[in-house]
Amino acid sequence: MGSVSLKIGDGTARFKRATLCSSAVNILMLLSVVTTNLFALYAFTYSPKDNQTNHLLPHAHHKNISLISEEVSLIMREIDSSQKKLAQMEKELLGYDTIDLSRPNIANELKLFLQHHQLPLGKDSRTGITEMVASVGHTCEKSTDLLSQYMSYKVAGPCPDDWSLAQKLILRGCEPLPRRRCFAKSISKVGLSPFPFSLWKPVSDKIVTWSGLGCKNFNCLNSKKLSRECSGCFDLVNSSENQKFVKTKSKNDFLIDDVLALGYGGIRIGFDIGGGSGSFAARMAEKNVTVITNTLNIDAPFSEFIAARGIFPLYLSLDHRFPFNDNVFDLVHAGSGLDVGGKPEKLDFIMFDLDRIMRPGGLFWLDNFYCANDEKKKALTRLIEKFGYKKLKWVVAEKVDGSGSGKSEVYLSAVFQKPPRV
Repeated sequence: MGSVSLKIGDGTARFKRATLCSSAVNILMLLSVVTTNLFALYAFTYSPKDNQTNHLLPHAHHKNISLISEEVSLIMREIDSSQKKLAQMEKELLGYDTIDLSRPNIANELKLFLQHHQLPLGKDSRTGITEMVASVGHTCEKSTDLLSQYMSYKVAGPCPDDWSLAQKLILRGCEPLPRRRCFAKSISKVGLSPFPFSLWKPVSDKIVTWSGLGCKNFNCLNSKKLSRECSGCFDLVNSSENQKFVKTKSKNDFLIDDVLALGYGGIRIGFDIGGGSGSFAARMAEKNVTVITNTLNIDAPFSEFIAARGIFPLYLSLDHRFPFNDNVFDLVHAGSGLDVGGKPEKLDFIMFDLDRIMRPGGLFWLDNFYCANDEKKKALTRLIEKFGYKKLKWVVAEKVDGSGSGKSEVYLSAVFQKPPRV
């Protein structure tokens, strides 16, 4: 029998903040238990009043047994009903739902993909599963119309040019998306340079997709500040992009050689979060360190540009659990892109997931993290202290805002080392 794998706990189920909701569910469950026990007490202590004559005792005894049997059946039905009601209430309170395939506007391809497929030889002895279940984000239920639009296409035909629709679904928490049975639009990649020359060679406008974007060439993108990490970041020749990590502009800027020296030669693979156009991974590649760059195509074709440089782009939102095994990376690099939406709960979950994929002794490089205020810096410090990291570098300094306003902003740069844990 072929190998069957099942991925559990990969973050596909999402939940709303549930502190109050969880308390409500716990109270309901407690009341259910109390009610059930009262039913049981009533059933087993009940006896009919008309039992004064001895000749009626056998009949009364039989009647008692019948009554107890009926009460037990009633209790079991009540328990089953209560459990179903509680499960439904918990789903509603926590915001967890499934996709209703009975809706008239659901695409047939979506229905087919979401069907449970029984294994042909029954239960698999190694995994214990009996069927294959599609992996789709449960939050997709809240964007069913968009999801059905995404799954509307001609089977074995060309896919619609709708990558921006797919990204919109991902940003709404509908991740992972269902697979499709159509051919993605392909663009000729003529003129790609061989590695390692590709790391700093300009990328042609003609080998990337511009549909769904405001700019239609890299010159347009280089005239804009797309994020704190990407201002002119697609210009690999004339901008400051080719100076990053090898020359410093402020005290917050660490050199790659200095950080690698802290790893005592043990840095081989790394993970870069919100890596802009991939320059960190490019500089690391020059040091024989393989870095995966996490990105989305927000306002620019980041993934295609990074791939054209010969670097590995990972198209994944930060809401998704990182698809790596525990303790695999020697280095994790992140900047202000780590702070998703400025919500402390999200940052908390992300940091624990980053800690999971980083090996003991590995380095966490926090690079120019923007601190909007002193409280933000303190909150981040408290969060990092939870992990017991060894502080190897720590610099808090002001930098002039790159927008030209002349306003100073506070940034934190630091390098930490993950300790071994029992």
